[in-house]
Amino acid sequence: MQILFRLLSYLPLRCLQALGAAMGWLMWGLSPRLRQRFASHVAQAGVPMPQARAAIAASGRMLAELPWLWLRARSVGVLGRVQWRGQDLFDAALAAQKGVILALPHLGCWEMIGQCLAEQYGTPAAGQARSLHGPLLALYRPPRKPWLQPLVERSRQRPGMQTVPTNVMGVRSLLKALRAGGYTAILPDQVPPQGQGVWAPFFGQPAYTMTLLPRLAQQTGAAVLLCWCERLPAGRFAMHFEALGAAEQQLLCSPSSPPEDSARAMNAALERTILRCPGQYLWTYNRYKPPRQEP
Repeated sequence: MQILFRLLSYLPLRCLQALGAAMGWLMWGLSPRLRQRFASHVAQAGVPMPQARAAIAASGRMLAELPWLWLRARSVGVLGRVQWRGQDLFDAALAAQKGVILALPHLGCWEMIGQCLAEQYGTPAAGQARSLHGPLLALYRPPRKPWLQPLVERSRQRPGMQTVPTNVMGVRSLLKALRAGGYTAILPDQVPPQGQGVWAPFFGQPAYTMTLLPRLAQQTGAAVLLCWCERLPAGRFAMHFEALGAAEQQLLCSPSSPPEDSARAMNAALERTILRCPGQYLWTYNRYKPPRQEP
Protein backbone atom coordinates (compact mmCIF):
# COMPACT_ATOMS: atom_id res chain seq x y z
CA MET A 1 0.00 0.00 0.00
CA GLN A 2 2.86 2.39 0.70
CA ILE A 3 4.13 1.88 -2.85
CA LEU A 4 0.65 2.57 -4.26
CA PHE A 5 0.36 5.73 -2.16
CA ARG A 6 3.73 6.97 -3.42
CA LEU A 7 2.82 6.29 -7.05
CA LEU A 8 -0.53 8.06 -6.69
CA SER A 9 1.16 11.10 -5.14
CA TYR A 10 2.71 11.92 -8.54
CA LEU A 11 -0.71 12.32 -10.17
CA PRO A 12 -2.27 15.80 -10.47
CA LEU A 13 -4.69 16.57 -7.67
CA ARG A 14 -7.55 17.02 -10.15
CA CYS A 15 -7.02 13.46 -11.41
CA LEU A 16 -6.99 12.08 -7.89
CA GLN A 17 -10.22 13.90 -7.05
CA ALA A 18 -11.89 12.50 -10.16
CA LEU A 19 -10.78 8.99 -9.22
CA GLY A 20 -11.97 9.64 -5.67
CA ALA A 21 -15.45 10.65 -6.82
CA ALA A 22 -15.81 7.33 -8.64
CA MET A 23 -14.43 5.51 -5.60
CA GLY A 24 -16.99 7.20 -3.35
CA TRP A 25 -19.87 5.94 -5.47
CA LEU A 26 -18.28 2.49 -5.68
CA MET A 27 -18.07 2.26 -1.87
CA TRP A 28 -21.66 3.45 -1.68
CA GLY A 29 -22.79 0.74 -4.08
CA LEU A 30 -20.88 -2.06 -2.36
CA SER A 31 -21.66 -1.25 1.28
CA PRO A 32 -25.26 -1.47 2.54
CA ARG A 33 -24.02 -0.40 5.97
CA LEU A 34 -22.61 2.89 4.59
CA ARG A 35 -25.82 3.55 2.66
CA GLN A 36 -27.92 2.97 5.76
CA ARG A 37 -25.75 5.19 7.97
CA PHE A 38 -25.61 7.94 5.35
CA ALA A 39 -29.39 7.98 4.92
CA SER A 40 -29.99 7.83 8.68
CA HIS A 41 -27.65 10.71 9.52
CA VAL A 42 -28.94 12.89 6.67
CA ALA A 43 -32.52 12.32 7.78
CA GLN A 44 -31.58 13.04 11.41
CA ALA A 45 -30.14 16.39 10.33
CA GLY A 46 -33.25 17.22 8.29
CA VAL A 47 -31.26 17.64 5.08
CA PRO A 48 -33.07 16.76 1.82
CA MET A 49 -31.29 13.88 0.11
CA PRO A 50 -30.66 15.86 -3.13
CA GLN A 51 -28.66 18.41 -1.12
CA ALA A 52 -26.57 15.72 0.62
CA ARG A 53 -26.02 13.38 -2.35
CA ALA A 54 -22.83 15.18 -3.43
CA ALA A 55 -21.25 14.00 -0.16
CA ILE A 56 -21.10 10.45 -1.59
CA ALA A 57 -18.49 11.50 -4.14
CA ALA A 58 -16.89 13.88 -1.63
CA SER A 59 -16.13 11.01 0.75
CA GLY A 60 -14.12 9.31 -2.00
CA ARG A 61 -12.33 12.54 -2.88
CA MET A 62 -11.32 12.88 0.77
CA LEU A 63 -9.46 9.55 0.57
CA ALA A 64 -8.03 10.02 -2.91
CA GLU A 65 -6.50 13.40 -2.01
CA LEU A 66 -4.35 11.91 0.75
CA PRO A 67 -1.42 10.65 -1.40
CA TRP A 68 -0.95 14.13 -2.87
CA LEU A 69 -1.43 15.92 0.45
CA TRP A 70 0.84 13.60 2.41
CA LEU A 71 3.61 12.73 -0.05
CA ARG A 72 3.98 15.51 -2.61
CA ALA A 73 7.39 17.14 -2.90
CA ARG A 74 8.28 19.56 -0.09
CA SER A 75 8.81 22.28 -2.67
CA VAL A 76 5.18 22.10 -3.83
CA GLY A 77 3.03 24.43 -1.73
CA VAL A 78 -0.74 24.62 -1.35
CA LEU A 79 -1.39 28.35 -1.02
CA GLY A 80 -1.75 28.87 -4.77
CA ARG A 81 -4.82 26.63 -4.67
CA VAL A 82 -6.56 28.35 -1.78
CA GLN A 83 -8.96 31.26 -1.46
CA TRP A 84 -9.32 32.85 2.00
CA ARG A 85 -12.75 33.77 3.34
CA GLY A 86 -13.04 35.38 6.75
CA GLN A 87 -9.25 35.44 7.18
CA ASP A 88 -9.49 38.82 8.92
CA LEU A 89 -11.21 37.08 11.86
CA PHE A 90 -8.29 34.71 12.28
CA ASP A 91 -5.73 37.48 11.86
CA ALA A 92 -7.46 39.62 14.49
CA ALA A 93 -7.63 36.70 16.92
CA LEU A 94 -3.92 36.01 16.45
CA ALA A 95 -3.10 39.69 16.90
CA ALA A 96 -4.85 39.65 20.30
CA GLN A 97 -2.11 37.20 21.43
CA LYS A 98 -4.47 35.22 23.67
CA GLY A 99 -4.38 32.04 21.60
CA VAL A 100 -6.74 30.71 18.94
CA ILE A 101 -8.55 27.37 18.78
CA LEU A 102 -9.98 26.40 15.39
CA ALA A 103 -12.96 24.03 15.53
CA LEU A 104 -12.94 21.84 12.42
CA PRO A 105 -15.96 19.65 11.65
CA HIS A 106 -15.63 16.62 9.34
CA LEU A 107 -16.45 18.95 6.48
CA GLY A 108 -14.61 19.40 3.18
CA CYS A 109 -10.85 18.73 3.16
CA TRP A 110 -9.73 19.10 6.76
CA GLU A 111 -6.30 17.64 5.93
CA MET A 112 -5.68 20.72 3.78
CA ILE A 113 -6.36 23.07 6.69
CA GLY A 114 -3.28 22.13 8.71
CA GLN A 115 -0.95 22.34 5.72
CA CYS A 116 -2.45 25.63 4.58
CA LEU A 117 -2.13 27.24 8.02
CA ALA A 118 1.40 25.90 8.48
CA GLU A 119 2.51 27.33 5.14
CA GLN A 120 0.78 30.70 5.59
CA TYR A 121 1.39 31.34 9.30
CA GLY A 122 3.92 28.84 10.61
CA THR A 123 6.72 29.27 8.08
CA PRO A 124 9.22 32.14 8.56
CA ALA A 125 9.16 34.86 5.95
CA ALA A 126 12.28 35.64 3.95
CA GLY A 127 14.98 37.05 6.20
CA GLN A 128 13.27 35.94 9.43
CA ALA A 129 14.61 33.33 11.83
CA ARG A 130 11.13 32.24 12.96
CA SER A 131 7.53 32.83 11.99
CA LEU A 132 5.57 35.61 13.64
CA HIS A 133 2.99 33.29 15.19
CA GLY A 134 4.97 30.08 15.59
CA PRO A 135 4.01 26.65 14.26
CA LEU A 136 0.53 25.17 14.16
CA LEU A 137 0.41 22.87 17.18
CA ALA A 138 -1.91 19.86 16.94
CA LEU A 139 -2.61 16.65 18.82
CA TYR A 140 -1.50 13.52 16.97
CA ARG A 141 -2.49 9.91 17.53
CA PRO A 142 -0.53 7.34 15.44
CA PRO A 143 -2.83 5.34 13.14
CA ARG A 144 -3.78 1.84 14.18
CA LYS A 145 -2.64 0.32 10.87
CA PRO A 146 1.18 -0.01 10.90
CA TRP A 147 1.61 0.60 7.16
CA LEU A 148 -0.09 4.00 7.51
CA GLN A 149 2.14 5.30 10.28
CA PRO A 150 5.19 6.41 8.23
CA LEU A 151 2.92 8.07 5.65
CA VAL A 152 0.94 10.04 8.25
CA GLU A 153 4.08 10.99 10.18
CA ARG A 154 5.66 12.36 7.01
CA SER A 155 2.58 14.50 6.41
CA ARG A 156 2.83 15.90 9.95
CA GLN A 157 6.52 16.79 9.64
CA ARG A 158 6.13 19.67 7.22
CA PRO A 159 7.58 23.09 8.07
CA GLY A 160 5.32 25.23 10.22
CA MET A 161 3.57 22.26 11.84
CA GLN A 162 4.26 20.65 15.20
CA THR A 163 2.48 17.70 16.79
CA VAL A 164 2.09 16.59 20.39
CA PRO A 165 0.78 13.22 21.68
CA THR A 166 -2.83 12.69 22.72
CA ASN A 167 -2.05 12.37 26.43
CA VAL A 168 -1.68 14.60 29.47
CA MET A 169 1.70 15.92 28.35
CA GLY A 170 0.27 16.79 24.94
CA VAL A 171 -2.62 18.70 26.48
CA ARG A 172 -0.20 20.59 28.73
CA SER A 173 1.77 21.56 25.62
CA LEU A 174 -1.42 22.91 24.04
CA LEU A 175 -2.23 24.91 27.17
CA LYS A 176 1.25 26.40 27.21
CA ALA A 177 1.14 27.29 23.52
CA LEU A 178 -2.30 28.91 23.73
CA ARG A 179 -1.33 30.97 26.76
CA ALA A 180 1.64 32.20 24.76
CA GLY A 181 -0.64 33.32 21.90
CA GLY A 182 -0.29 30.21 19.72
CA TYR A 183 -2.95 28.38 17.76
CA THR A 184 -4.26 24.88 17.27
CA ALA A 185 -6.96 23.02 15.32
CA ILE A 186 -9.27 20.33 16.72
CA LEU A 187 -11.99 18.08 15.24
CA PRO A 188 -14.71 18.54 17.89
CA ASP A 189 -17.25 16.22 16.23
CA GLN A 190 -14.88 13.26 16.67
CA VAL A 191 -16.05 10.78 19.31
CA PRO A 192 -13.56 10.92 22.23
CA PRO A 193 -12.60 8.02 24.51
CA GLN A 194 -14.72 7.22 27.55
CA GLY A 195 -14.26 9.81 30.29
CA GLN A 196 -13.16 12.57 27.90
CA GLY A 197 -16.61 13.77 26.88
CA VAL A 198 -20.25 14.21 27.79
CA TRP A 199 -23.50 13.33 26.06
CA ALA A 200 -25.01 16.28 24.18
CA PRO A 201 -27.51 16.58 21.31
CA PHE A 202 -26.12 16.61 17.78
CA PHE A 203 -28.90 17.22 15.27
CA GLY A 204 -31.34 16.24 18.02
CA GLN A 205 -29.77 12.88 18.90
CA PRO A 206 -27.44 12.29 21.89
CA ALA A 207 -23.80 12.07 20.79
CA TYR A 208 -20.75 11.63 22.99
CA THR A 209 -19.02 15.00 22.64
CA MET A 210 -15.50 15.98 23.62
CA THR A 211 -14.87 18.37 26.48
CA LEU A 212 -11.26 19.09 25.50
CA LEU A 213 -11.93 22.08 23.26
CA PRO A 214 -14.12 23.97 25.77
CA ARG A 215 -11.68 23.19 28.58
CA LEU A 216 -8.77 24.60 26.58
CA ALA A 217 -10.73 27.77 25.85
CA GLN A 218 -11.91 28.18 29.43
CA GLN A 219 -8.48 27.64 30.97
CA THR A 220 -6.55 29.89 28.58
CA GLY A 221 -8.98 32.55 27.39
CA ALA A 222 -8.20 31.61 23.78
CA ALA A 223 -10.59 32.65 21.02
CA VAL A 224 -12.59 29.90 19.31
CA LEU A 225 -13.35 30.13 15.59
CA LEU A 226 -15.11 27.73 13.27
CA CYS A 227 -13.00 26.69 10.29
CA TRP A 228 -13.54 24.46 7.28
CA CYS A 229 -11.94 23.95 3.87
CA GLU A 230 -14.43 23.75 1.03
CA ARG A 231 -13.52 21.92 -2.18
CA LEU A 232 -13.92 24.05 -5.30
CA PRO A 233 -13.73 22.85 -8.92
CA ALA A 234 -10.40 22.13 -10.64
CA GLY A 235 -8.46 21.10 -7.52
CA ARG A 236 -8.94 24.36 -5.69
CA PHE A 237 -10.17 25.12 -2.18
CA ALA A 238 -11.71 27.85 -0.03
CA MET A 239 -10.63 28.29 3.59
CA HIS A 240 -13.52 29.58 5.71
CA PHE A 241 -13.30 31.20 9.15
CA GLU A 242 -16.41 32.08 11.12
CA ALA A 243 -17.05 33.45 14.61
CA LEU A 244 -19.30 31.75 17.13
CA GLY A 245 -22.66 33.27 17.97
CA ALA A 246 -22.79 35.37 21.13
CA ALA A 247 -24.68 32.74 23.13
CA GLU A 248 -22.40 29.96 21.85
CA GLN A 249 -19.34 32.00 22.78
CA GLN A 250 -20.61 32.54 26.32
CA LEU A 251 -21.55 28.89 26.93
CA LEU A 252 -18.46 27.46 25.27
CA CYS A 253 -15.80 29.73 26.72
CA SER A 254 -17.09 30.75 30.16
CA PRO A 255 -15.31 28.88 33.00
CA SER A 256 -18.63 28.75 34.87
CA SER A 257 -20.41 26.79 32.12
CA PRO A 258 -21.21 23.15 32.94
CA PRO A 259 -19.55 20.70 30.51
CA GLU A 260 -22.96 19.67 29.11
CA ASP A 261 -23.84 23.28 28.25
CA SER A 262 -20.46 23.86 26.61
CA ALA A 263 -20.81 20.68 24.53
CA ARG A 264 -24.35 21.63 23.52
CA ALA A 265 -23.18 25.06 22.35
CA MET A 266 -20.28 23.57 20.41
CA ASN A 267 -22.54 21.06 18.65
CA ALA A 268 -25.00 23.79 17.74
CA ALA A 269 -22.21 25.80 16.10
CA LEU A 270 -21.04 22.72 14.19
CA GLU A 271 -24.58 21.94 13.01
CA ARG A 272 -24.96 25.43 11.58
CA THR A 273 -21.66 25.10 9.73
CA ILE A 274 -22.46 21.65 8.33
CA LEU A 275 -25.86 22.78 7.04
CA ARG A 276 -24.14 25.49 5.00
CA CYS A 277 -22.34 22.83 2.96
CA PRO A 278 -24.09 19.45 3.43
CA GLY A 279 -22.69 18.09 0.17
CA GLN A 280 -19.18 17.97 1.67
CA TYR A 281 -19.87 16.61 5.16
CA LEU A 282 -18.76 13.09 6.07
CA TRP A 283 -22.24 11.75 6.80
CA THR A 284 -20.90 8.19 6.99
CA TYR A 285 -18.83 8.98 10.09
CA ASN A 286 -20.30 7.05 13.02
CA ARG A 287 -20.99 10.13 15.12
CA TYR A 288 -23.42 8.43 17.49
CA LYS A 289 -21.28 5.43 18.42
CA PRO A 290 -20.45 4.73 22.08
CA PRO A 291 -17.02 5.93 23.25
CA ARG A 292 -14.17 3.44 23.27
CA GLN A 293 -12.52 2.36 26.49
CA GLU A 294 -8.88 3.38 26.99
CA PRO A 295 -6.42 2.87 29.88
